[in-house]
Amino acid sequence: MARVIVDVMLKPEILDPQGQAIARALPRLGFSGVAAVRQGKRFEVELEGPADEAALEEVRKMAETLLANTVIEDYTVRVDQ
Repeated sequence: MARVIVDVMLKPEILDPQGQAIARALPRLGFSGVAAVRQGKRFEVELEGPADEAALEEVRKMAETLLANTVIEDYTVRVDQ
């Protein structure tokens, strides 16, 4: 059994109002030195078999079909060690 991580983030040119709200709140909570915050999503996919190239390609198809809106989001797929 293998675990694959899919991280989904808004593309850099897309505004991130939630990330901006977090960045504005941090100083009020006593945190300083943060220039910007971008918020994303993380999916952990448990595979029944090994994380070979065929399985990773299937996870990439999942990401493009359901997990990410590829018009406004980028995603990365990696095997959890």
